[in-house]
Amino acid sequence: MSYPAISRHKALHVAIVGVGLVGKEVIRQIIAIRRPFALVAPWNSRRMILTSGLESSPQCFNPSRWEDALAALGTPADLTLVQNVLAQLVKDGKRAVLVDNTASEEIASTYPQFLNAGVHVVTPNKKVFSGEGDYYLRLIGSGADDATGPVLNEATVGAGLPIVSTLRDLVETGDKIRKIESVFSGTMSYIFNNFSTGESGGMSFSGVVAQAKQNGCTEPNPMDDLNGADVARKLTILSRMINPSMLALLPHGYKSVETQSLIPPELESVNDGDTFMQRLPAFDTNIATLREEAAVEGSVLRYVGIIDVENGTVKARLEKYPKTHAFATSLGGSDNIITFHTERYSPRPLIVQGAGAGAAVTAMGVMSDLLKFF
Repeated sequence: MSYPAISRHKALHVAIVGVGLVGKEVIRQIIAIRRPFALVAPWNSRRMILTSGLESSPQCFNPSRWEDALAALGTPADLTLVQNVLAQLVKDGKRAVLVDNTASEEIASTYPQFLNAGVHVVTPNKKVFSGEGDYYLRLIGSGADDATGPVLNEATVGAGLPIVSTLRDLVETGDKIRKIESVFSGTMSYIFNNFSTGESGGMSFSGVVAQAKQNGCTEPNPMDDLNGADVARKLTILSRMINPSMLALLPHGYKSVETQSLIPPELESVNDGDTFMQRLPAFDTNIATLREEAAVEGSVLRYVGIIDVENGTVKARLEKYPKTHAFATSLGGSDNIITFHTERYSPRPLIVQGAGAGAAVTAMGVMSDLLKFF
């Protein structure tokens, strides 16, 4: 089905699915930016407000008071109804976007339906871009035709850092990607920036993990950070953008990435974060030995993601880097850093660095995608 050509100057009707920390910040930025946005549907897992369509809420609401309106006027959440309303807007010659701020695979599975109805999709949800290859191919196929809306995902890697867009520009302008090397995890960055400084000794590994957890730099269960899966997902997202060979290399998405877990094998069956943290100190010795070996060599430990295009490998693992390397000298706190080694950017790579987590910068990544429609 074809849809009418729509001026980029017309209002962009936006449905916000997921209004937690990131979703709230996206709405705040939408209201603050001088662009013709129309907030169609703030939506959480229980309630929503629709301001377009036959089933819309009984009265309009002030966008700056959307939280009050959601509590007072909201109807039961219904994603199918949101899809129908956005599809009707497109049929009426208007522009519509679904912004999915959730980590829900169920919601992500509906993207092709929105895209095939001419609705754009913008999301920081990593799961759909790093899952099974068959679904990923169907997803990008749904957005490939001019008659359907594209799906944009800048915030899936590095939050607001221009990583996805930079790689896309490099590839689409004909540069040859040779290697991508990165510290993708804010949690792993914080942990190893504090644990391994290139000097002998220091705080225990379990102590640094506890400090990171106390400072809000980990998931509620730090095992979800230390297993390396988050880094593997980001590696998958970028690898699939490079060329067909790299896409075929990861048929099962992040599960196909060679990933080193930092969870001691004896603790892999632990079910809760508190028990894990209580037992982790018993396993400090092994990683402390690695730190000492690195210090003797004048190096630091960093948990990195590596896409080696020339050798066809994708890995997430603990590596040693000289104290003079950017991964040792440039990182602070929970920053991300990524180096693009390409035909054009050689021998010195293109480097992107900065905060790679947090509601404000993640929302900025979402907004950068929304602004591409103007």
